[in-house]
Amino acid sequence: MIDIIVLGAAAGGGFPQWNSNAPGCRRARAGDPAALPRTQASIAISGDGKNWFVVNASPDLRTQINQTPALHPSEGLRSTPIAGVILTGGEVDTITGLLTLRERQPFTLLATPEVLSMLDANPIFEALNRAVVTRTPMALDQPVTLKLTDGTPAGLTIVPFAVPGKVPLYAESGPDPAAICENGETVGLEISDGKHRVCFVPGCARMTDNLRVRLRGADAVFFDGTLWVDDEMVRAGLGEKTGRRMGHMSMDGMDGTIAALRDLGIQRRIFIHINNSNPVLLADSPERAAVEAAGWEISHDGMRITA
Repeated sequence: MIDIIVLGAAAGGGFPQWNSNAPGCRRARAGDPAALPRTQASIAISGDGKNWFVVNASPDLRTQINQTPALHPSEGLRSTPIAGVILTGGEVDTITGLLTLRERQPFTLLATPEVLSMLDANPIFEALNRAVVTRTPMALDQPVTLKLTDGTPAGLTIVPFAVPGKVPLYAESGPDPAAICENGETVGLEISDGKHRVCFVPGCARMTDNLRVRLRGADAVFFDGTLWVDDEMVRAGLGEKTGRRMGHMSMDGMDGTIAALRDLGIQRRIFIHINNSNPVLLADSPERAAVEAAGWEISHDGMRITA
């Protein structure tokens, strides 16, 4: 069994974003049932429904744990069913929540060497005492058997794989700071229990043949849903960057995600990491209707699926 809880479905800033007065954020802030609030993107995975691994430690992690009963402590004065945290990149939106977990609680931290080196270079992350929190590197395309804190198998295997992306904003440098690379700084995860397969790709700059092969036939795919169209934020007056500049594919268009994943035999296709500017967050929008007509689901906080 692969048990998955969506802890947060939104992109950086959440929905509503704290400083956004755009129409969608106003509707979410006002309690409009067609504009459900969402925290920043993260999921929890389990092979038994009892022990969990958090995938990406968003800035909203404390709130996400508190609003998810499956992640609450249940034994002794201090405990947690969280056995580990898995990082798919070194963006602020994926690592900041680690500081929430600094109370000397044993767990395993898994990431590629590139991402671990970013943590190593910032002394604030030494708040996660290395004597308690084990930092474990993951090699691309190599299976990792997840283990509980006592060393027993958790019932799941993950395979990290490179996807096209860019370095985090805080690490941009050189003549082409937004250059798209596929070197392990941005990864997806293939999650398996030996019978079923789920892929998690919260950030992706473009589709490739290798990625299509990886996703084909999966029981479920959670995929980057940051923007509806590439110049969405520019059109709305919310920023100067396009999706490509930020390292994200768009949902719509000939080279968009909906078209790219149309004929891959994926049983469930679910968008995650959805920016507050994206009209699909509004249940009554024509864009939401188009996404659902194409066979996609829009994730929300608390969404739970099993495969």
